[in-house]
Amino acid sequence: MASKAQVRIARTEGKRAYKTIGVSPLTPVIGAEVEGVDLSKPLGEAQLAEVKHAFADHLVLVFRDQKLTREDHKRFGRSFGKLHRHPYHSAPKEGEPKGDPEILPIKADQNSRYVAGEGWHADVTCDEEPPFGSMLYITQIPEIGCGGDTCFLSAYEAYETLSPAMKSFLEGLDAVHDGAKPYTGGYGKAAPEGGWPKTKHPVIARHPETGRKLLYVNRGFTTHIDGLTPAESAGLLDMLWRHLESNPVFQCRVRWEPDTLVFWDNRCAQHHAVWDYYPYSRQGERVSIVGGRPGR
Repeated sequence: MASKAQVRIARTEGKRAYKTIGVSPLTPVIGAEVEGVDLSKPLGEAQLAEVKHAFADHLVLVFRDQKLTREDHKRFGRSFGKLHRHPYHSAPKEGEPKGDPEILPIKADQNSRYVAGEGWHADVTCDEEPPFGSMLYITQIPEIGCGGDTCFLSAYEAYETLSPAMKSFLEGLDAVHDGAKPYTGGYGKAAPEGGWPKTKHPVIARHPETGRKLLYVNRGFTTHIDGLTPAESAGLLDMLWRHLESNPVFQCRVRWEPDTLVFWDNRCAQHHAVWDYYPYSRQGERVSIVGGRPGR
């Protein structure tokens, strides 16, 4: 196993030189602010390639001062693949219009009973093909001028800091991810016809592009580990969640400003929306991109 010093040296030596964008890391582990990009226009081939390189390196990219229409937002998403349709669009509230199936509104105010994403999770891992990435565009921040930050963690780093014995034990195990856990159990939303999506994914997955292994369980959707007793599964998951969520070295924190878009890799990053601004309001919209089944 590489020492901490060796890991830090590798990170420093692995920095890319960018020609069409500016990239300022938020931490050595995760997150970067990107400058020199206007997402209201189609990106050129060279610039899009550099954004993709930065995405692979930093997992979470922050684009500020972006004036976007819904079509701009979706066009940027489609430059990475097919847009995801959230299960919520299969179960609209009574009397509520269906809206755009490729856009998920994100809003909280003084009337909200909960905030979407409060608590560590990866997006919609109950789907057979979960989103590989999500793009949240915030247009309104709390009226007090702060609050509503989003925290992110690296599931790469969480995997790499497990002991060799624990890595060996987890290899080959699958965990069940169930949409009923957050959507009905957490938010009280009635299931659509046929129920919420539910599927199994590897506990240890491998990123299809970087080849790096990562810890692929999250408190939001994972209900149990296949093949273990309920007590064993609950104990192991609780340990893994605490390992993922409690180490600040794995994490970065993004402070929102109006007209900011954040793009994160949903395979190897988890996030937590901080609801510290009640009774004030925050509002935006999210686009996600489908990216295939997690593999070993």
